[in-house]
Amino acid sequence: MEKPTLLMTGPYPEWELPLLETQYHVLKLWEQTDKPVFIAKHANEIRAMATRGDLGASNDLINALPKLEIISFFGVGLDAIDLNYAKSKNIRVTITPDVLTSDVADIAMGLCLAVARNIPQGDTHVRSAAWGSAMLPLATRMTGKRMGIIGLGNIGMAVAKRATAFDMPISYHNRKKRDDVPYAYCETIEALAAQSDFLVAVIPGGPATQGMISSAAFIALGKNGYFINVARGSVVDEDALLYALENGVIKGAGLDVFLNEPKPDARFTKLSNVVLQPHVGSATYETRRGMGQLVRDNLAAHFAGRPLISAVV
Repeated sequence: MEKPTLLMTGPYPEWELPLLETQYHVLKLWEQTDKPVFIAKHANEIRAMATRGDLGASNDLINALPKLEIISFFGVGLDAIDLNYAKSKNIRVTITPDVLTSDVADIAMGLCLAVARNIPQGDTHVRSAAWGSAMLPLATRMTGKRMGIIGLGNIGMAVAKRATAFDMPISYHNRKKRDDVPYAYCETIEALAAQSDFLVAVIPGGPATQGMISSAAFIALGKNGYFINVARGSVVDEDALLYALENGVIKGAGLDVFLNEPKPDARFTKLSNVVLQPHVGSATYETRRGMGQLVRDNLAAHFAGRPLISAVV
C-alpha cells in the first residue's frame, strides 16, 4: 500500500523523523527555499500535516491543500490555527495534551523558586568569585506564601499539587468555578492577584485570552508579588508587565513565554528582577518522546479509521 503523504512544517526532535518516514512519505517544508512553489507542486498528494504550536497552520496553507484530512500538533498551543476554519474544511486537528503537564508544572515551580530565592544571581555570584568579598541581598521565602493560579486545568492542578507541598494556600481564577477542588475561587484575575504572593498563568493563548492579564492585575499583586508565566506571551499586556517590573509595581517575574518569540522585547534582558527561559516548559526527553508518540498515534488512528486519541476538532 502506498504511504500517505505527510507535510511537516518544521523539525521535530531528531528521533521522530525516521519513525514518521516508516509510515509516511514525509515532505519537509522548512527545508524548501520556495515554499509556495513546493506546496503547489505537492498540494494534491498531501493528506496530513504535522506541525508545532509555534508554527501552527494558517488558513492560507490549509486552503492550499485540497486533500488535507488531518493536522497533528506537536504541543497543546492552538494560537496559530483557526479551529473553526479547519472544521469548516472537515479537517481533524489533534494535540498532545497530558504528556507535558508535569514538566510545565515543574518549570512553573522552578521559576517561582528561581526568582524568589535569587538563584541566577547566586550562580553568577559564585562564578564571578565575588563570594567572600560581597554579599547577596536577602531573598524571599516561598514556603507558606499564597499561590494564585490563572487557569485551573490539568497544568493548573499540577501546579497546585506542587504548591501544596510548599504549604502554600491556593486560590484560582477560571472561566467557571470548579466544584471538585478545595481551593478558593476568585471571580476576576484582579481579585486573585490581590490575595496572591505568586500569580501563575497557565491559561491557553488565542483571541479569548489576549492581554487579559493587565496593569490592574499587577497593581493588585503589589510590590511584594511575583508573576510567573508558563502559558503564552499573548495572555499578558507585555508593556504593562515591563512597566510593573521596571517601576517596582511588582517584585519580580519568571517567564518561559513571550509575546514575540523567539525575539522577546529587549527590555526584559536588562532587568535583574526577572528570570527568563526560552519556552522550555515541555523540553525534556521524556515529554518530547511522549509528544512524538501521541502525534504518531493520532495519525495512525486516522488512517486506520479508528477514533482519534486527542482531537480538538
